[in-house]
Amino acid sequence: MKKTQIIYMDPSRIDGDKLAHPAKLLREGATVVFPTETVYGLGANALSKEAVGKIFVAKGRPSDNPLIVHIAERCELEALVSDVPEAAEALMAVFWPGPLTMIFRKSDAVPEIVTAGLDTVAVRMPSHPLAKRLIKMAGVPVAAPSANLSGKPSPTREEHVLKDLFGKVDCIVCGGETAVGLESTVLDVTGRVPVILRPGGVTRDQIASVTGACQIDEALLKSDSPLVPKSPGMKYTHYSPDADVFMAGGGIDEMVGAILGEAEELKAKGKKVGILATDENMGSYEGFTAVSLGSRQRPEEIASRLFMALRLFDEMKMDVILSETIEEEAIGRAVMNRLKKAAGNRWIERK
Repeated sequence: MKKTQIIYMDPSRIDGDKLAHPAKLLREGATVVFPTETVYGLGANALSKEAVGKIFVAKGRPSDNPLIVHIAERCELEALVSDVPEAAEALMAVFWPGPLTMIFRKSDAVPEIVTAGLDTVAVRMPSHPLAKRLIKMAGVPVAAPSANLSGKPSPTREEHVLKDLFGKVDCIVCGGETAVGLESTVLDVTGRVPVILRPGGVTRDQIASVTGACQIDEALLKSDSPLVPKSPGMKYTHYSPDADVFMAGGGIDEMVGAILGEAEELKAKGKKVGILATDENMGSYEGFTAVSLGSRQRPEEIASRLFMALRLFDEMKMDVILSETIEEEAIGRAVMNRLKKAAGNRWIERK
């Protein structure tokens, strides 16, 4: 077990002296967890094969799953990529810093372990003040997947990180709850038309408003995963709590009825059942343990609470989680992408 240093810091009042140590650790090849506006990230020097290897060990992450490289300033991009398309320049002007990761042709400076052997590299510039300051002070680009054990829900609070990675990393910088709650949108800009490989905080319509067109990768529209993942979150089951997760679809009445029917059957079998609901339907689940993700009219709120709710049910030692679904529009597409992966695309069978 590693000796893990914990540093608590208010992102609105960053203490440069306290942040100097984790920055030095990153520069010297150690692993440091830090908050971003999306989720907490587990970082290491992206230019060091040995340092990046420690990320995979800490997470138990498959080595054929590529990582995202985080930078603090636009000028740092040039050393990581072989070219920057015009569409990418336009998107950076609007969405960087922020929850948009773009995939470029990589330069020789980026080790293959970062890209899982691909000739492309995923790069983003986080907007979280603590993340930006840490990366800038480190003076190196930082490879950073979500700071959770591989396959588990991504961490949006410091207690999630402490539970998963204490004793497995060198330092954890705790900076409160993250804002977006879902990982960044991953966009391939190497082709003629930008292609979303993973939906996130920046939507298809927002991207298309800048580039004129934006496609969604076919793999996102299928239940099976690609053999070679081009982006984090494409190949493996992700975001899964300890409990089995099942989704319910259809209209509101049909969805609520399916959840109640399944919950009654499971309860009769002695199973502990948790229900992921929305504000509008909470009153329908009296007698069951239900957690609201927020209003169906505010999908951004649902996005920010999803991973937290899945981890809450783990703390409650639930056996099964039954979840409502929402419309796959705008950020709702990202919510449903994560929910389907958490459930392994399992649905409540209609009786």
